[in-house]
Amino acid sequence: MGATVFWLGEWFIKKMPFVRHIYSASKQISSAISPDQNTTAFKEVAIIRHPRVGEYAFGFITSTVTLQKDDEDEELCSVFVPTNHLYIGDILLVNSKEIIRPNLSIREGIEIIVSGGMTMPQVISPMERVARQNERIPLNKII
Repeated sequence: MGATVFWLGEWFIKKMPFVRHIYSASKQISSAISPDQNTTAFKEVAIIRHPRVGEYAFGFITSTVTLQKDDEDEELCSVFVPTNHLYIGDILLVNSKEIIRPNLSIREGIEIIVSGGMTMPQVISPMERVARQNERIPLNKII
């Protein structure tokens, strides 16, 4: 009976003109970051150069797309860069070769962002290379 009441309430919200868009977007985000979900909308954690050269931002790869150009195709990744505790952010299309893929789980990436960087690990290494103990990898040397 509770599921029916919940379904009815959700159906009513989805019929409201402006609210349905906000509700649908917030539901997708909450299901993407929910630890109870087996599948996640965030594919992996990404570090990208943003907003300026020499500065980096944490983000989450959500999908890939091929940009067809006259001379050659370019593989781009859709990277969601949160600006307000995972609910609001920018979606950037970044060349897949320019993305640093750190050896962090989705959960660790979310913890870093939600904590404002207070849970940042001492050393961040890309997935291809595992750092030796006490070895520091400056982010500008990864690319």
